[in-house]
Amino acid sequence: MIFETIITTINSEGQPHVTPFGVRYEGENVLIAPFKPSTTLSNILATKQAVMNLTDDVRVFAAALTNRQAWELLPTSHVNGFRLKNCQQHVELALIEMREDSSRPQLVMQKIYAQNHQSFNGFNRAQAAVIELAVLVSRLHMLPMEKIQAEMQYLQIAIDKTAGEHELQAWSWLIEKIAKFKADQNKDKQQ
Repeated sequence: MIFETIITTINSEGQPHVTPFGVRYEGENVLIAPFKPSTTLSNILATKQAVMNLTDDVRVFAAALTNRQAWELLPTSHVNGFRLKNCQQHVELALIEMREDSSRPQLVMQKIYAQNHQSFNGFNRAQAAVIELAVLVSRLHMLPMEKIQAEMQYLQIAIDKTAGEHELQAWSWLIEKIAKFKADQNKDKQQ
């Protein structure tokens, strides 16, 4: 089972990196499996730590994938890093094991500290649709455009029926990213 979260890491100079990330749990530990190469992988290997943020603000997922800023960060208390200001919970993590893999090493992270910040009211269907489209956008270079468009069409139903202002904004950012990717692909084919 994969849980969609926002992972914040820092590089060796202390610069933060914010990215959507599907994680798994192994007992009390969190398993993160970033692709090689990736900023998240480099940062965790350099600092041996990360922060897992649980949020229902889907704009963060969309913004991180579309080079926008839709969050504020606060310093963490038990690891050297940052957490989302607007999240239900954040969990500070330390690397305890790396399982090597040629494309996606598994990083086993121990929970050092967790803090609840807000109550969670649950996801609506539009929030789930935005997260699903965010996953597809993160794989634009790996999936056929026909699959992305078919899934996007289906997900649009939930957006049309249940989206609020935040979901509509996040959805539009992701649609814009897909359109730009398609335009760039078409430009490359014409050259």
